[in-house]
Amino acid sequence: MDIRRLDRRALSLTGEVISRVKPEHLRLATPCLDWTLYGLLRHLVSQNQGFAASARGEGEAWAVWHDGDLADDPAGAYEASADEVTAAFAEDGVPERPFALPEVGEGFTVPGRVAIGFHLLDYVVHAWDVAVTIGEPWEPAGELTDAALRVATRVPDEGRGAGAAFRRRIAVGDDVAHGDRLLALLGRDPSWTPGC
Repeated sequence: MDIRRLDRRALSLTGEVISRVKPEHLRLATPCLDWTLYGLLRHLVSQNQGFAASARGEGEAWAVWHDGDLADDPAGAYEASADEVTAAFAEDGVPERPFALPEVGEGFTVPGRVAIGFHLLDYVVHAWDVAVTIGEPWEPAGELTDAALRVATRVPDEGRGAGAAFRRRIAVGDDVAHGDRLLALLGRDPSWTPGC
């Protein structure tokens, strides 16, 4: 599995949905209970910048994960941050390089390949968060959903809940689509709609 190629596809999937966001959407509630759409988009920009910093060996500082700025152009800010993280991930040796992920825990590091898998998972699922918030379709390619599912099944149950990266898993039947299974594994209700 070429994790960097798939990550670029996840960034593109999210970017396509963000390109449809209108200014009046920014105040809407999202499936991420702590964020309006504006807050979620700021998080996506910040995470791209944080992962890029970590790929360069500069990810230990908490601030690099939270300094995203949308200015007056959320889609443009997202695209700039996506270009930054894509360039950082493309450098030689990145899959083997240790990545600092201070949001997981102080001093926490994982190999780059694992970190890029986390990033891919985040962007595939956040694409759904944005899409469902603004009433747009979420149609990730099957290989993206499969790759994200492989990562999601390894996310531990401990530490989930309010204020954490993921909510507790939601039980779903064996017959649900891969996309809905992915959402449920990360604590999202596949039937969520704005205002519910």
